[in-house]
Amino acid sequence: MSQASASPLVAPRITARAFFVSERLNMSGLERGDVLATIPLAFRVNANGIAILFRYGVVVLIGLNALEEEEFLRGLEHRMTGKLARRDEEIAIIELAPEKEDQIPPGGPICLQSLSPDRLILIGEALAKSVVLARHEREVASVFDTTEPFARELARSGRMRGSRRSILQNIGNALLVRHRVSGPVEVGEKPDVLWDKPHLERLYARLEDEYELKERAESLNGKLAVIAESAQVLTDIIDTRRSLRLEVIIVLLILFEVLVTIYQLAMGRHS
Repeated sequence: MSQASASPLVAPRITARAFFVSERLNMSGLERGDVLATIPLAFRVNANGIAILFRYGVVVLIGLNALEEEEFLRGLEHRMTGKLARRDEEIAIIELAPEKEDQIPPGGPICLQSLSPDRLILIGEALAKSVVLARHEREVASVFDTTEPFARELARSGRMRGSRRSILQNIGNALLVRHRVSGPVEVGEKPDVLWDKPHLERLYARLEDEYELKERAESLNGKLAVIAESAQVLTDIIDTRRSLRLEVIIVLLILFEVLVTIYQLAMGRHS
């Protein structure tokens, strides 16, 4: 990882904002002379800003105003694969406090001893993971909302109403969300910058606690397991319905054959 030592940011209080813009960002050709880091790709923007880009579709912009942010994001649109119709955002206020340790007071800004690129990249990592988790949490919640009526009906009556098509749609929706959430974002993965700057591990641990990254990831994984089980249950119900139909058809065919045989025997006696 290549890294610059000096930060372009000079203001005592700045804003960092993470945007979840697409399923994938194409980073090829973005390497430049003012690069601050390569994994994730971070570089200077305008006079006092920093951009941090993640391949899984998140852009973190630090020290830019709203107009500059929108202009920068528009310039990336041709690099977005699977652009999201609804853009999720996560915001943090960063305050320069040279007399303090790196800390995050309750309800306050993120206080840093210096606005070094290493520290800002760690904040970008935390914001990027948090905004991805937020979107996935919402998607998983929507699956729970659609599967809950099926589960409630099954618990109440022991049967599940609904057509085969509606059940298959719920299975497909559950599997699609599970596939998206189990994507390229490893929340528990250690940021690359910490391998070179181990003294910043305490700051990142505080960021993890502030945004509850590990707890949210564990909760999400638990819900994904429930979604997988729900999809399996719905699949089993469809298979059971199909088996019952086949059994009914077989019984009716046997009954029909018996009736035909009885009729033929009766006609043979009369003749």
